[in-house]
Amino acid sequence: MPDSLDNPCRSPAEIAVGKAVAEPTGWWSRPCGGREVLAIALPLVVQTCFWSIMWFVDRLYLSWHSPEATAAALPGGMFHWLLICLPMGIASYINTFVAQYYGAGRPKRIGLAVNQGIWFGWATVPLFLLAIPLAPWLFSRFAYEPEVRPLVQIYFQVLALGAGAVVISSAQSSFYTGRGLTGIVMLVNLAGTLLDISLEYLFIFGAFGLPGLGIAGAAWTTVISNWATVLMFWLLMRRPAERAEYGLGDHRFDVEIFRRLLRYGVPSGLPQLVEAGAFTMLTNAVAAISLVAGAATSLAFTINTVAFVPMIGLNIAVSTLVGQKLGENRPDLAARAVWTAMLLGMAYTGLFAVLYLAIPGGFLAAHTAFADDPTFPEVRTTTIVLLRFVALYCFFDAMQIVFVGALRGAGDTRFILVNTSVISVLFLGLGYFLEHQLLWKETGYALWGWWWVLTGWIFALGVTYVVRFEQGRWKSMRVIEPDLADSEIAAGPELCGVQSPE
Repeated sequence: MPDSLDNPCRSPAEIAVGKAVAEPTGWWSRPCGGREVLAIALPLVVQTCFWSIMWFVDRLYLSWHSPEATAAALPGGMFHWLLICLPMGIASYINTFVAQYYGAGRPKRIGLAVNQGIWFGWATVPLFLLAIPLAPWLFSRFAYEPEVRPLVQIYFQVLALGAGAVVISSAQSSFYTGRGLTGIVMLVNLAGTLLDISLEYLFIFGAFGLPGLGIAGAAWTTVISNWATVLMFWLLMRRPAERAEYGLGDHRFDVEIFRRLLRYGVPSGLPQLVEAGAFTMLTNAVAAISLVAGAATSLAFTINTVAFVPMIGLNIAVSTLVGQKLGENRPDLAARAVWTAMLLGMAYTGLFAVLYLAIPGGFLAAHTAFADDPTFPEVRTTTIVLLRFVALYCFFDAMQIVFVGALRGAGDTRFILVNTSVISVLFLGLGYFLEHQLLWKETGYALWGWWWVLTGWIFALGVTYVVRFEQGRWKSMRVIEPDLADSEIAAGPELCGVQSPE
């Protein structure tokens, strides 16, 4: 790491002098090269790999339980994501505040910013609970198979009990990810994931005298894991040294930071809401085609989590590095970090694109081994075809994940909102138009038509974010207070959390 991160309280003048020091030029060892990006990204990638495993095990057990549970898990999970994505997007934007404060050498502002996000998370808990009694009305609006609708409803209702924990832990984890300490976040989430997996079979099928809860049991293990994660972060953040250095004991409500959190966090979270809403409508359109179409789509998305979800870790790492380097006024290093991450992401997703085309049946082997439902052979055949679509669009998916992280780390969240909204509405509207005009259901083309719409949607997102990044407007953006630097530096080294030589 550059020494500006080893000593985050250096002044802008000291940072400028540091630029003159000779830097390594190799792709791996240079600042924001492969080694530095992986140092931050790899723990997050490992963490998200365990999330992928958790979701895979969840869907695997549900496929053993019944095809109805498998088909219900996707729309139920998507509605849950629709519920939490905006508040979670706002709370997780604390990561950018932490990264830019850290890069600018203002540690005392970090704890105050993190606490604003945590309080915001607690405020969402009662709002999520209000969604539970509304679920019957909500899911009666959609044309699910009769045996699927009650399962979608119960899955959503139980998950809502842990929704607030997801928002709170998003703010808590930002205290570490924003400073590049991603290993701590990895270990906490690993513990939560292992807890979830260890309870899955017990809660779904029943054991040791406990009744099997089916899809409700899968949701309950997630809720328990979510709140356990909040507890672990809370215990870690009580360490006296960090509380003193970063001002974590300052729980006052800061109007200015909270206003900035909403100013940048809402446009950061709304695209996720828009995209999740459009994606939920798409998956509901697919689920309404047939039980086989819904189950195959659910399995294809579940299999793709192995390639997709680790990219979320790369997204957070890019956002962190861009925020830190802009805090140091080094947009050149920020850009280098983004392109380094893009190369790593393309290599990773490219590997899975080849595997999806070459050995698609290998990803379904575990499902095939224990699935005794007579419809599963058709589900398996359909899923193999859908994986070809995934192989086609996964490069562009990686592209949009990396460049969204870069723009978010700078504060270009309004463009993300507008771009995501326009493209999502455009392609969703195109899908419904073509479905009715071309009579997809009557001609048997409905499933393939919607998957072509999804593929075009992801293509468009990837290309537009690259174009925006290349325009370079993000280089002059900041989310932290520009007038704070001089006052903090003038106040002396004590404010930066270090001892004065005298």
